[in-house]
Amino acid sequence: MKNQITTIAFDADDTLWDNEIYYQETERQFCLLLEQYASSNLISQKLFEVEMKNLSFYGYGVKGFMLSMIETASLIMGDEINQQVITNIVSLGQDLLQQPIRLLDGVEDTLHNLHGAYRLILATKGDLMDQERKIMDSKLYPFFDHVEIMNNKTEEDYRKLLSKIDCLPEHFLMVGNSLKSDIEPVLALGSYAVHIPYSVTWTHEKITNDIVHDKLLSFREVKEILDHLK
Repeated sequence: MKNQITTIAFDADDTLWDNEIYYQETERQFCLLLEQYASSNLISQKLFEVEMKNLSFYGYGVKGFMLSMIETASLIMGDEINQQVITNIVSLGQDLLQQPIRLLDGVEDTLHNLHGAYRLILATKGDLMDQERKIMDSKLYPFFDHVEIMNNKTEEDYRKLLSKIDCLPEHFLMVGNSLKSDIEPVLALGSYAVHIPYSVTWTHEKITNDIVHDKLLSFREVKEILDHLK
């Protein structure tokens, strides 16, 4: 790893700023909306099943989540679903789209210190318009040499990204909170990865066969690791 890394890519949601906590609060409000029809556990389970079914249609992001909530409500409420319920769900989704950007501790300072020493890439997945809004609202855009909003983060998706930015796998480091999306596929390419866990993890991003790895407790440790390798 020493002296090889020229390009560092960063995940966005739950790596640079809070995200999943907003989704979980929205899901809690959704469960309250339907509480007279089913338990919160059952509603959450059904919503997750619908989300997974719809990923290939809607992709990741708030809009797909909103549509999945509407479909889930229809399945649970049946003929009792009405316009007011749909209006309330749309309102939940719109509120989610307007959540403030809260940078995680150490993010801005670390990016500032790395900028110019490495080529910095923002590699995130999700809804295009929502991700672009969050990137601009974060005020972090000037730190990045390239921004890539990906449909997914599989090994093949990272291979395409490396080709686009003209970077060899051995020169690439990925920093992110998800073992499934940010770590495993990057390691499979022969690149490097740094795992910084977030306080909560979306069920879809959890893996059952946890890889043996070290993880960082602070975003600032990324700079410390790279300094140590010089």
